[in-house]
Amino acid sequence: MHKWEAVNPKGVIVMVHGAAEHHGRYRWLIEMWRSVGMHVIMGDLPGQGLTTRRRGHILSFDEYVYEVEEWVREAQKYDLPIFLLGHSMGGLAVIRTLQTKNLPIWGAILSSPCLGLKEQVPAYLDMLSKGLNKVMPNKLFDLGLTVEKATRNQEVRDEDENDSLYVTKVSVRWYRELIQAVNLAFKDIDRLPDVPLLVMQAGEDKIIEKLIVRQWFDEIELSEKIYKEWSQLYHEIFNEPEREYVFTYAKSFVDLHI
Repeated sequence: MHKWEAVNPKGVIVMVHGAAEHHGRYRWLIEMWRSVGMHVIMGDLPGQGLTTRRRGHILSFDEYVYEVEEWVREAQKYDLPIFLLGHSMGGLAVIRTLQTKNLPIWGAILSSPCLGLKEQVPAYLDMLSKGLNKVMPNKLFDLGLTVEKATRNQEVRDEDENDSLYVTKVSVRWYRELIQAVNLAFKDIDRLPDVPLLVMQAGEDKIIEKLIVRQWFDEIELSEKIYKEWSQLYHEIFNEPEREYVFTYAKSFVDLHI
């Protein structure tokens, strides 16, 4: 876990990164939040980045939930309004954390949340993974995520090509836990607390199926929820060439609730 403090802070942003990546890819976004008076708390999820666990592997998706909960508890020490921001799988982790933990947050932002994959795993491979999950849960396979699918930003693409912390393979257990977490995000939809929610979805997402994200959004019942689709943007909306507009929109949501 890492903390970046702002001058004259008005709130705290707890950010959760997506699959394969790490907190180091969020330098630009961290500095943007700090520049507008928000402390930032973020770290690497288990099995990713600089964590000591085997890369690409988890025993349970709850490991992510416990980590996010710990970061929020750390944010409470500032005694300021707290907002959660989760990207992709991090967005799913935020959803599952909110559905299972009672956290004192003022609002949540989901960036292209992982609620359904664009390219479905063939049925026979999905069935095979269920068997392997029992006998070879540590077995690794190619995640299939490419920088070209994630963003149109060539600068980010170039950095990722040389990023030794970028996870390229995940375990069978990781995959099964991800699928279960997605199913629970829908099954436990009524357990989502009534906090302001902003869902921002990439219009040209090559990784997440945006129609499923919209379906989940339409099913949740909250006093305040906002859905914003960013036309032509790829999956990583906070890395796209238009990212300053995306940040401004997210900042407006935070400002509205402080």
